[in-house]
Amino acid sequence: MIELKSQREIEIMSRAGKIAALLLKHLAQAIRTGIRTIELDEIAYQFIRSRGCEPAFKEYKGYPCTICASVNEEVVHGIPGQRRLKEGDIISIDVGVKLEGYYSDTARTFAVGKISDAAERLVRVTEESLYKGIDRARSGNRLFDISHAVQQHVEKESFGVVRQFVGHGIGAHLHEEPQVPNFGSPNLGPILKEGMVLAIEPMVTEGDYEVEILDDGWTAVTKDRKLAAHFEHTVAITAEGPRILTDEHGA
Repeated sequence: MIELKSQREIEIMSRAGKIAALLLKHLAQAIRTGIRTIELDEIAYQFIRSRGCEPAFKEYKGYPCTICASVNEEVVHGIPGQRRLKEGDIISIDVGVKLEGYYSDTARTFAVGKISDAAERLVRVTEESLYKGIDRARSGNRLFDISHAVQQHVEKESFGVVRQFVGHGIGAHLHEEPQVPNFGSPNLGPILKEGMVLAIEPMVTEGDYEVEILDDGWTAVTKDRKLAAHFEHTVAITAEGPRILTDEHGA
């Protein structure tokens, strides 16, 4: 069942989303050659707690950390640890914030120093595909209009769209109905309505879209070990169109 959110609920989620967005901006200043991913996690934990919020991911289904830190061929759910970032890496950071019982969820892929032209293009196209999807998140459209817009842009640029992981509804729970795939045919799926809040999150690969889970039970990597990128926003469907809640300039 898809739960529609009240204006009050959306405003709380927007406050949580702004904190998540400001955290990513803060982490962007910390990401550098030589820093360990666990150090980024510690920064994130302190940032969220200092603002009176809770980290949404920590202990969620047993996940041990505040952020997911996925480097290079890691697609999603990379566990922060002793790995040190090096020049030319890309790192996708996914984070959730809980405030007054409601969640926000956002992700961004960052460059570590100077990255290759190919990596830069992958990151750019992935971010573009997110906004292509968000533009279709309008009342009266269907869910798979979002999915199709993402897939069409990604595949036009000869990249792969991950099938195994998808976006999701979000609200009083981190993951709610409906699932939001990043692939599919338009004009299918539930009709989008005002009050729906969706976490739209393209995960895009440099090569084949197939992924596998490492022995830690969490980290998903590309099977061909080519690069992957990940961007995500929490988006409310309103009468005025899509409203990005994970925006540093939000409520």
